[in-house]
Amino acid sequence: MNRLIRQSLRIIAAMLLVLNTGCWSSQEIEDLSIVVGLGLDVANESKFERDIAKQGGAYPKRNVLTATVQIVPPISGRGQRQGQGQGQSQGGSSGGKAYLNEKLTGDSIFQIYRQFSVRRDRPLVGHHLKVIVVASDLAKQYSLEQIFDFILRDNDIRPSCLVVVSHRDAIEALSSSEPGEIPAFYLTGLVNNRYRSNKILPPVTLIKLDSTMQSGTSFLLQNVVTYNGEHKFSGAAIFKGSSKKWIGELTQFDVEGLSWIRGDIHGGVLKAYAPGGYTVTYEMRDSSSKIIPKVKDGEISFHIKMKSEGRLIEDWSFPEIPSTEGYLKEMEKVFEKQASKQIDQVLHKMQHVYHVDVGGFDKELQIKHPKLWKKIKDQWDDTFSRIPITYEIDIKITDAGSSTD
Repeated sequence: MNRLIRQSLRIIAAMLLVLNTGCWSSQEIEDLSIVVGLGLDVANESKFERDIAKQGGAYPKRNVLTATVQIVPPISGRGQRQGQGQGQSQGGSSGGKAYLNEKLTGDSIFQIYRQFSVRRDRPLVGHHLKVIVVASDLAKQYSLEQIFDFILRDNDIRPSCLVVVSHRDAIEALSSSEPGEIPAFYLTGLVNNRYRSNKILPPVTLIKLDSTMQSGTSFLLQNVVTYNGEHKFSGAAIFKGSSKKWIGELTQFDVEGLSWIRGDIHGGVLKAYAPGGYTVTYEMRDSSSKIIPKVKDGEISFHIKMKSEGRLIEDWSFPEIPSTEGYLKEMEKVFEKQASKQIDQVLHKMQHVYHVDVGGFDKELQIKHPKLWKKIKDQWDDTFSRIPITYEIDIKITDAGSSTD
């Protein structure tokens, strides 16, 4: 009996070895061009494209946009010849780039992707695309529905891909002066710092962008500013719900004010000036907000209740001023006044400068008064611009941090 069992086990093991043949259809990573970043700019043909066109290498197209793909890992040597001067490979040298940027111009992003196949021996793979950067100049001319049509249809691109807007050219946001840095990873990494700063918006992924555009509401995308190969999140780009086009920007100060209204603060600081002009800084620990829609005799109004708890983390006033309970109450009023400035400014821009609701007021009205919402949703941005909004903000300092007193 034992002998029969042993023979059966040998046969089963042999069969498993035959079946366990590995990934017969796999491709080595060295044979692929893995795209981790995509930049979309107003059309600007490269010298390579112009010279190739003179040699008869052109194909029927209109110059509408320029697409830049960020590829990792770069090809040693070859990338130096084919790079566009932005993040080109340096053959893996210590001072070289860890990525390769290549760009082509046309009027179809899908055709541009396929056009890389007649230029590169390694096919582009979009499964690992991390970030898409859209230049504001391009978003002024064309709606995001047009620009992202292929991207939203393509199954190769993950719906979790981050979308941001570049104040200048998108290719600049995908270029870096830091050795070894990959800009696509750097930009996605900045989003993880939301627990440190309320100047960073909740990330807008492809799937979230798609659903927002379909809803017809106005929305924001994180804005990226660039100088000399260095990047920073700064403010937000505003997109009109009806056109899906870029119409303006909010500053960092505005985004801080908007975070109070939305109540989506995960961390951050609020700096103000105490009596006497000394700097005082409040660290937010716990914040919440409630937007309350009110309808009376057909007239709509909103009231916002905002609360925050945190600590007095920095105080440049005279050392002899102790952090007594009375002093902390005084500082709470100082911080509430500063937060009110941020809130007032962003409300003014939403209602009277850009005439858009990007604060989530529409969602609260839709939940509390669905019948009324159905009547006015098609003209909501214009209606919102005329609605009275009041608010109250309550900041509580729970402690003054560590002390050597």
